[in-house]
Amino acid sequence: MLNDLLSGHVQFGFDALASSIGHIRAGRLRALGVGNATRVEALPDVPSVAEFLPGYEASGWIGLGAPRNTPAEIIDKLNQEINAGLADPRIRARIADLGNTPLALSPTDYGKLIAEETEKWAKVVKFTGIKAE
Repeated sequence: MLNDLLSGHVQFGFDALASSIGHIRAGRLRALGVGNATRVEALPDVPSVAEFLPGYEASGWIGLGAPRNTPAEIIDKLNQEINAGLADPRIRARIADLGNTPLALSPTDYGKLIAEETEKWAKVVKFTGIKAE
């Protein structure tokens, strides 16, 4: 989609900021809005879609998972080290520069996020009648 947008084959698209922000900054793409609930630090002059369509939020997120039977002490250690990395100012700055916001969550809170997002998008699928092809 990004290649088609850049080449003019399509006129509009939704993309993750991490892959398109360089093109936006270089003037090859014009950002009309961001899907986050609020504006993003990396593009402060670009409104959130929610500013025009209250309640809209379609931001992406990335997380790490482990096999179901992974011992709790390993999960806790991984979580501790990952969150320590996310607290590093250099890493936070790089993530923000790509238009993202780091979420240092506990395994329980991450599970809640997954459940909430699954429920939210299941409602969208049901409402719109989207079917798998």
